[in-house]
Amino acid sequence: MKALFLDRDGVINEEKENSYIFHKDEFVLYEGVLEAMAQLSQRFDYLIIVTNQRGIGRRLMTEAQLQEIHDHLISAVRKAGGRIDAIYFAPHLDSDHPDRKPNTGMALAAQKDFPGIDFEASMMVGNNLSDMQFGRAMGMRTIFLYTTQPPFSMPHPLIDEQYPSLAAFAGRYERE
Repeated sequence: MKALFLDRDGVINEEKENSYIFHKDEFVLYEGVLEAMAQLSQRFDYLIIVTNQRGIGRRLMTEAQLQEIHDHLISAVRKAGGRIDAIYFAPHLDSDHPDRKPNTGMALAAQKDFPGIDFEASMMVGNNLSDMQFGRAMGMRTIFLYTTQPPFSMPHPLIDEQYPSLAAFAGRYERE
């Protein structure tokens, strides 16, 4: 079964420069994300968010605050006709922790929860090279969104495709 793995900040919602999203009022979705999530829900067996959330490890926010943000996101996506099957987050401070991207702990946790995931049939969408490394390490097709930095020169060893937004990526399926 094919899964779409998505980073959160800079893919689904606007990043907060030099800080973290602390509550749902700061959580601003990019234009077209809800429609894109609805469309992608029809193309993939699983939609899974994988997000590094170091703000929890730094004690700047709690897991309960993060859960409130994610509940808000899941509700908005459902109302738009889409779904999110799971959200995995890594609150750890240590960059070498197995759960922090680019390490693959969150992908392995997803496969444990959804044993049918076929990584070679799956995709990773992110806005950082660490997201691309995560996807590549699991054998996924990698989709880079240049929402927070300029596009890379292609071909790039970590990037299979690149788009300006999640809506533009979802739009590729309209052409198929």
